[in-house]
Amino acid sequence: MTSAPELTVIHVPVADPRVRPLLSELGHEYSTRYGKDAHAEISRYPDEEFTEAHGGLLLLLLEHGEPVAGGAFRRYDADTAELKRIWTHSAHRRRGLARRVVAELEREAGTRGYRRVYLTTGPRQPEARGLYLATGYTALFDTEADPETIGPLPFEKHLAARGHTGKAPDQ
Repeated sequence: MTSAPELTVIHVPVADPRVRPLLSELGHEYSTRYGKDAHAEISRYPDEEFTEAHGGLLLLLLEHGEPVAGGAFRRYDADTAELKRIWTHSAHRRRGLARRVVAELEREAGTRGYRRVYLTTGPRQPEARGLYLATGYTALFDTEADPETIGPLPFEKHLAARGHTGKAPDQ
């Protein structure tokens, strides 16, 4: 029996070169699924929104020093973190890494005083929809409707009260 490789969680700025595979693969994925250039969507928010100073975070999971998964959150409002850019490298899917990323992001959001997590995913991303439903998110849309008629699919999850590290989400 072989044990799973150890994963390291790191917090990085968007400009860190280890983030490039995440953004590149997401761009390709979005362009393939939605038939248009995804660069505008990928660069929709300023990089600083994903820094602690602005109430955000970007994290990567590294395996043997290489990024295999990642994700981010930004301040949505005083009580809510918005998850963005949840990604698993195409060569490492079906290993539960996205669940790990979501759990790490929720934990970090909770320690920073957020009480709610909000996110949207595209209607042509059934894997993401399944992930969020399986990890306790509430769909804020009719799950029986054709996703293509809805547009971005919104979800939310309320976080349990946790100890606060002293950094208010609105600072």
